[in-house]
Amino acid sequence: MPLPIPLTFLVDLLTLFGLFAIVSMSLNLEFGYAGIPNFGKLLAVAGGAFFVGAIPGRVIAYLLNVPTELDFFRNNLEVVSSINQVLASNPIISVCYLLASLAGAALAGAALGYVASYPGIRLRGDYLAMTLLAMAEVLRVVGDNWEPFIGGSLGVRIPDPFRSVSGEYRPLYVALTILGVTAAIFVYLELVSRSPLGRTLRAIRDEELSARVYGKDVDRLRIKTLVVGCAIAAIGGALYSFLTASVSARDFNRVTHTFWPWVMVIVGGAGNNLGAIVGAGIFVTLRKLITFYKSYFEVFVPFDVVWLEYMLLGLALILVLLYRSEGLMPERPTKTLKYEDIAKAIARIKPKEKT
Repeated sequence: MPLPIPLTFLVDLLTLFGLFAIVSMSLNLEFGYAGIPNFGKLLAVAGGAFFVGAIPGRVIAYLLNVPTELDFFRNNLEVVSSINQVLASNPIISVCYLLASLAGAALAGAALGYVASYPGIRLRGDYLAMTLLAMAEVLRVVGDNWEPFIGGSLGVRIPDPFRSVSGEYRPLYVALTILGVTAAIFVYLELVSRSPLGRTLRAIRDEELSARVYGKDVDRLRIKTLVVGCAIAAIGGALYSFLTASVSARDFNRVTHTFWPWVMVIVGGAGNNLGAIVGAGIFVTLRKLITFYKSYFEVFVPFDVVWLEYMLLGLALILVLLYRSEGLMPERPTKTLKYEDIAKAIARIKPKEKT
């Protein structure tokens, strides 16, 4: 029995929220904390998706002894169907396949981040942004035209790690898995932001010269930040591919995987992981509501209702920039010591001053 419409809507909403929250948090690490204008976010997201489309399916087909005469691309449906039958009857293999694929996608994203950052990290501002944007477009064009990679313009089906769950409960299982990964990434980034490394990244963002004077290797820290940020974004791209059980270069574009995460971070508040999550939640919720109920607006607008979501979301961004330029949840000052510890230190210093 299929899920009722309200529950289906909620599950879909939570799934998209988790995916975009992962990407927006990775961008917040790069831009909000380190000040890196990564307009090539598509590079890492697509890189993670392309990895799971190109590598894990072939590996698991070999491990499960799928007939060698079946090519993964030429006989894609046959090979994937054979693998899915095994995954449906063995949840342990499914979980191992999922975890290994996410780990590999993270490594692929980290490698792309390093390749993109090493020649361009010494650039600043617009030049760095354009370099990262160009690299993202190169990867998308390669994926769309090189058939042995991910099937070219037609894309490729991939084994479904959620096949062990019955059909009507699969969306809920996928949503819970994505939300679990989102929560783990949030905790990790919160620990990073509250650590000395997080304070160093903010120092580089606010006053790079002062950080260099204090002996910080600014270029190396920027490279590491891009590597980690791209690894996290690649996990989001891999999870999206597992959600659809397919990979196609045409599912990834600058608007969805670069512009929208920037809007989420700006609306929520840069330099605040919770702000990135709030921005993603507001953006995804508004977009889903507009998409779900847009037929009711057809009689009120003099243009195709398809464009309504872009107009309303653009208007929301303009209003936030005009009246709340720091975002709905601005960056909070970090204290290196608790108030009680500061009070105790002051109390110890005062008697010495009197003597």
